[in-house]
Amino acid sequence: MFISKKHISRRQVLQGVGAVIALPLLDAMNPANTAWAQTPAGKTPKRFAFIGFPHGAIMDSWSPKETGTNFKISPILQPLEPFRQHLTIVSGLRNKPAETPEPHGYIEQGWLTCVKPWDFGKAGTDSGVSCDQIAVRYIGQGTRLPSLEATAAQGSARLAWRTPSQSLPQEGNPRAVFQKLFGQGDTDQERAQILAETGSILDRVQGQAQRLQSSLGVNDRAVVSDYLDSVREIERRVQMAAKADTSELSIPDAPVGTPNDITEYFKLMFDLMALAFQADITRVITFSMDREASMRTYTNLSISEGFHPLSHHGNNPEKMSKLVQIQKYHAQVFAGFIKKIEAAKEANGTVLDHSTILFGSNMSNSDRHNNDPLPSAILGHAGGKIKGGQHLKYPQDSRHADLLLTLLQRNEIPVKSIGDSADGLSEV
Repeated sequence: MFISKKHISRRQVLQGVGAVIALPLLDAMNPANTAWAQTPAGKTPKRFAFIGFPHGAIMDSWSPKETGTNFKISPILQPLEPFRQHLTIVSGLRNKPAETPEPHGYIEQGWLTCVKPWDFGKAGTDSGVSCDQIAVRYIGQGTRLPSLEATAAQGSARLAWRTPSQSLPQEGNPRAVFQKLFGQGDTDQERAQILAETGSILDRVQGQAQRLQSSLGVNDRAVVSDYLDSVREIERRVQMAAKADTSELSIPDAPVGTPNDITEYFKLMFDLMALAFQADITRVITFSMDREASMRTYTNLSISEGFHPLSHHGNNPEKMSKLVQIQKYHAQVFAGFIKKIEAAKEANGTVLDHSTILFGSNMSNSDRHNNDPLPSAILGHAGGKIKGGQHLKYPQDSRHADLLLTLLQRNEIPVKSIGDSADGLSEV
């Protein structure tokens, strides 16, 4: 319980010419003398993020040897050690109905659907609809963006399926993502034109922001100040990235607005996603770190081979060691996202506490192109419904779809099945 001198709407935004900036959850969004749990603001949002990576994992370096709570973190997942209490590692799952003879063209499409692409729609209207888009139906309608689909892939990836015949494109340009979150206009073209004509988004709402700050308590002023500082910093980095990509040093065929430095690229995308959650602009995010058959080279790790050729390791220890480095690097940049939303405070906890984040792949051993067992890790607690801090290992051929069903059910989404699911995983 707390007393707030001013009550403002949970939907309060800062507005200026061509700009709308949502606000994080504040104490002042709760009426005076009212407990958080008794208010709409106190009913914290349910959030999902599905973070996929290609070419599977070296499973001996992904799965801990021990199960239960007293497990030693594995080499690939070591960057997530600081978030151990929020981490659930799930081993032994197989996505059998999504296994295909030509994996690279289709394997991404089965990760969140648990259906072969050519079987989409055959078992019903939801056969082939991805888990993220099922979540959108129940928790995505109260936000400005029902969902956000993004990627750091060099090329297209298709994880999100709104219907069995319609996949949702993933945006890979950080500037375009920024405009989706904070710009105004009916189309991306209009938002780009507005931004070009009027300059900084924050500059256009500065007056209203100052008036709002003067009416807030000390804690809320600090929250808003930190949040707007984060928006300003990302805006600056997006602008710098756009300038870099139009210079003589730009990477050939790279989307305009993407940084040349891969780590900065990942960091920008993850920071934008963290802001989208913090400001409640969207509650469902689907993100591909790369695509199958990627030819990206990780020169930042002193690895010159293309990602896809390296994934065909043939049990060569040197190649497998390099793959572990890449996979650990993916976990490292992902951990930056977790750190951001763990630090973002809101009613009764943090953004991470109220989120459900799946980090994994629809491939296991990249040399064999198999789907058994899949690398899967969950971050977050779904508002107290997911335990965290454990490694669960299930018997051979346990269903990956049961994990997706469990994540939906933990968030009170009334879905009875997805793909070949049978029952939820009660231990999660």
